[in-house]
Amino acid sequence: MLQPVLLPTSCGKKLIALLLVELLAATLVVGSVASTAPQKYNPNAVRINKCCERFEVMLDGKCIVAESINETAWVPEFTGRNGQQNVQVEAIRYIIGAPDCGSMQKWPIFHYENSEDKLILFPDGKVRHLILDPHARNEPEDEWNHLYTAGIHTEAPFQYDYEQGQYCLDKGLSNIKKESEGIYATVCSPEKAMRWTDTDFLLRKIINPICHGMAIVILLLVAIIYFVLPTLRDLVGNIVTSITVCLIISQAADLVRIFTEFGNHVSFVIADSFFYISLLAAFFWLNSMGYYIWKTFRARNVFLRVTDGRKYCWYSGYAWGATATMASVAIFSHFFLDGPNAKKNSSIFENQDNIGWLGIAVFFTPIAFIILINIFFYVTTLKFINRMNTYGRIHHKLRGNFVMFSLIFMIMSISWLFLILSWLHYDALLYTHIIVNALQAPVILYVCVLRQKHVTFLLKKSCCYNEPPQTSDWGDEMTYMNGGDY
Repeated sequence: MLQPVLLPTSCGKKLIALLLVELLAATLVVGSVASTAPQKYNPNAVRINKCCERFEVMLDGKCIVAESINETAWVPEFTGRNGQQNVQVEAIRYIIGAPDCGSMQKWPIFHYENSEDKLILFPDGKVRHLILDPHARNEPEDEWNHLYTAGIHTEAPFQYDYEQGQYCLDKGLSNIKKESEGIYATVCSPEKAMRWTDTDFLLRKIINPICHGMAIVILLLVAIIYFVLPTLRDLVGNIVTSITVCLIISQAADLVRIFTEFGNHVSFVIADSFFYISLLAAFFWLNSMGYYIWKTFRARNVFLRVTDGRKYCWYSGYAWGATATMASVAIFSHFFLDGPNAKKNSSIFENQDNIGWLGIAVFFTPIAFIILINIFFYVTTLKFINRMNTYGRIHHKLRGNFVMFSLIFMIMSISWLFLILSWLHYDALLYTHIIVNALQAPVILYVCVLRQKHVTFLLKKSCCYNEPPQTSDWGDEMTYMNGGDY
């Protein structure tokens, strides 16, 4: 029979102490491993897309560590569907990074106090973007958010809802304006704004660009006709060519301004500058034509030359010099005198720098005075023509030029007036401007080419057939006199 082996008392105590130490060490190791193990996934956690890391904020469109600028990280604040503020959720799960929009465009949105853009985060993780004119409301900020979230207001603003994965939110800061502190978001363009079947989208983004393209082609055709035909290259013909070239540039610049989502704020300023400068130059050239006709009718000795290069250089110096002067003043006023809020006058989305109201006023005030001066030229010249009893060859052609000047003046003035009216917040006025702008180029083609029989006669003679001159083939001036074309 085996007998138990008894260890010495001192040795047994050492063994027991060693076993206790090993057991304590194993417990600590298991505890540390358990504490560092990943937490269990919470299926009830609300997924929030955050643009930057948890410890970062958005400063001027870039992620930066919050502590480095003495700021705190962004903490989401949820709003209930019925307008309840600071709704609590069970847990939050952050998804870091910008949204994957695929083929859709990405929009930056900045929500701060009294801004046009408002961002509302719902407890289910969805985001609502509201766009409204801040001057159209009288409620305080918190009450306004509550009323529009709950749907109490009857006049609903532009509203877009974004699902999880179509946005990212973060705390937004700005070094330029210290008071501009709020919520920054990057969202995917809403699908309903890109549906081509929508009437507003169809008129603004499809029909309007097509009309601009057709206008450019038609105006280019008028310019080529008056530049190529030798008998039309007199002073009035050269002025007509200059006017059409300026209108072509304005149509092309306005075409760039239509597609606002395909550029940055610098391209907006450049496109606006080309648009307003070319439009101003067209009116100065029109003023030169009116002054030339008015002065020629008042002169005692009238001499008509087919090409008068010296006079055209004088009128060019006036038109381009005045345009350059007023454009310099307008650009200076935009960058150094105009307020930052006025530079975002024509954009639905913010942070798009356009020519401000002060710059537009500098561009358009000379046009208003030119219209008044041209009215004076028209009235006084018409009175002088009505008092004339006999007409010579020169006066017949000048009378036709006067009729052409009057019609072009009326067309450009009406188009300019509807351009100003389109800036009001009424869709009907904008649609009317689109229609008037589309009709401007065809009417100019009719006035300058199709309406004038001597121009169509010259086109047929130079393009359609090359027969020797007949006895019935009158010259340019004789055709103008006997054809009753004025």
